[in-house]
Amino acid sequence: MLKQQRADHVRHRLQELYPETPIPLDHTDPYTLLVAVLLSAQCTDVRVNQVTPALFRLADNPADMMKVPVEQIQAIIRPCGLSPRKSAAISQLSRILMEKHGLSEREAFYRIQTQSTALGKPSHEIARAIITASELAG
Repeated sequence: MLKQQRADHVRHRLQELYPETPIPLDHTDPYTLLVAVLLSAQCTDVRVNQVTPALFRLADNPADMMKVPVEQIQAIIRPCGLSPRKSAAISQLSRILMEKHGLSEREAFYRIQTQSTALGKPSHEIARAIITASELAG
């Protein structure tokens, strides 16, 4: 069996065993999931779930989040670690969604879901890829 065939077999078997992988991050919509995924880098999901309620009470959509000072975001997410970088990323991500693309969280979710379906990957993996791409783009 070739490497690719083995990989395909394993992927197929895992999809049979685990058709729906639960997302351990608490979220209410695609935008809050995207922010939670960003916060999960170098942090436990438990810690992220402890921090996000306060953050999302402050702003739970990109239009509101982009108006929050980075310092205020940083103060809330400090327990997750890497707060200077993550707070800047949350602010930039929100700004990008609203200014460059004019996306509401529903529109952003639709695009993430569409990409998820097209690529055959769970939406949280697509969200991680989007975050990585936005960080690389500056």
